[in-house]
Amino acid sequence: MSVPMVARLLLVSVFIGASFNLASYAVHFFAAPAAAAWRFGFAALLLLVLLFAKERMNTEALRKNWPMFVLLGVVGVFGFNILFFEGMKSTLPLNGALIMATNPLVSALLARVILRDPISLRQGTGILFSLVGVLLVITQGSWHVIGTLSFSAGDLLLLGGNLCWALYGVLGRGFIRGSSSLATTAYTMTVGAVCLMLAAGGSTGPLPLSSIPWSAWGAVAFMAVFASVLGYLWWNRGIAELGISRTAIFFNLVPLVTMLISMLSGTPITAVQVLGTLLVLLGVAVASLPSRKAERKAAVTLSAGGRPDTTPPSAQR
Repeated sequence: MSVPMVARLLLVSVFIGASFNLASYAVHFFAAPAAAAWRFGFAALLLLVLLFAKERMNTEALRKNWPMFVLLGVVGVFGFNILFFEGMKSTLPLNGALIMATNPLVSALLARVILRDPISLRQGTGILFSLVGVLLVITQGSWHVIGTLSFSAGDLLLLGGNLCWALYGVLGRGFIRGSSSLATTAYTMTVGAVCLMLAAGGSTGPLPLSSIPWSAWGAVAFMAVFASVLGYLWWNRGIAELGISRTAIFFNLVPLVTMLISMLSGTPITAVQVLGTLLVLLGVAVASLPSRKAERKAAVTLSAGGRPDTTPPSAQR
């Protein structure tokens, strides 16, 4: 695994972690569909400009993959974000963090069922460590907190959003052919943005647009540029280079970002939460290490005078 890719996936976790707080703030001023539509409309425009500048729109990738681009846009952009914003209106941060922390496990299981991807012992161990660490972080090791959890309609919406996000990565890796991560991200996000705009057409927010404060617009802009443009782009690239399970494990870092934001706002952090943080980091490190089989394959290739195979898994299938 290249160091730059690790850094990018770490930053994606930071961006998504911050988005939970920003989304909770934004829906006080925007209707949920409108907040998502503004966010992804702006993000899709930026990505299309970037795609034109770098690949002249890559129409060949569009011709080959347009049905899958439509499906991914509906599921991974429209579906995930409608469910995410609506769920955040009626659930607790603790419940949301618990639900989204299962994403690496859900992604690995879907990849096993749909793509027949094996789950190595190392990856399974890393996922387990991270799940235990996340549980410690957000419950502070209290069985009372776990026992008194209650689930609402918002929790069910976030469960659906979690499934949509996992499907976005699994289907994209398995069924996209001859497309760069930039083209895949730009076209799927454009489809999702159009769907979100249509959904937002009849929605009415708490305030008229002219009365929405600049801080709320700033929250939407941050989510558009960092969580959407860079987040989706680097996530797709990570899946292409590393596979589903090793990329998805970075999602377990998201609750840690929420914890740090809480700390900066004055919420104390316990020793149990620090232990949980260390377990999450250990889980990410263990699960993201290349397997011995891959290392042996690379060593044989190099010893034969060749170069390591850097073809994205989606192109190898």
